[in-house]
Amino acid sequence: MFEQTKLAILADIHGNAWALDAVLTDLDQRQIDAIVNLGDTLLGPLDPQRTYDLLQRRDIIHISGNQDRILWESLEDHTLSTHAPSILKETTPQQISWLQSLPATYIWRDSILLCHGTPFSDETYLLEEIINDGSVRTRSSEELESSLASIHYPVLLCGHSHIPRTVMLRDGKLIVNPGSVGLPAYTDESPVPHAMESCTPHAKYAILTHQVKGWTVEHIEVPYDWERASRAASQHGRDDWANWLKTGRV
Repeated sequence: MFEQTKLAILADIHGNAWALDAVLTDLDQRQIDAIVNLGDTLLGPLDPQRTYDLLQRRDIIHISGNQDRILWESLEDHTLSTHAPSILKETTPQQISWLQSLPATYIWRDSILLCHGTPFSDETYLLEEIINDGSVRTRSSEELESSLASIHYPVLLCGHSHIPRTVMLRDGKLIVNPGSVGLPAYTDESPVPHAMESCTPHAKYAILTHQVKGWTVEHIEVPYDWERASRAASQHGRDDWANWLKTGRV
């Protein structure tokens, strides 16, 4: 094990360069030992090019998210997602190749498992369950312990839901979702129509610190120019994103 280590956890940037820039600036004021990014990095009607450039200037461990996979798969099978046409105009072959190279999961220092959704699926929520009526509930400790019985790492980091959460299981596992850097709310049709809301427009990330007595988790919300990001979404024809970005609600 390692002592006094600070790990910054980013997830679900979705091409929001304004939010990412604010988070990285905030990180520069803290003594961070490493940064990880849990995926869904470029896809969104915002600024994928500058997002990519900002990330490439840093030493960051990246994994793939379902939206990263959807982006490069859409090029292979020519079935574009709702906002892929606009983003593909601004996405270079180099960026697509980079997304294809990212692993689905990653083990950091033999103790921390990084995944986007769950360790087994990039499009399934780990901490939340969507009910048939579209409501969202947090999974019980019993459900989580059962689903993660084959996972023997003490810490799991996940994204995908965009909702900041820290959960400690009875078997000692710690699960952290840092929330979304770039998209504070959204709607989705799968597995049934539902909405995810963080209820603030801030860029969100988390810091995981290992100390002698164990791990501490700090969830951080950073203000940034979300009005600018909202205007960019509108300019790309996504008024729904524009509202989500400004309010953190759907």
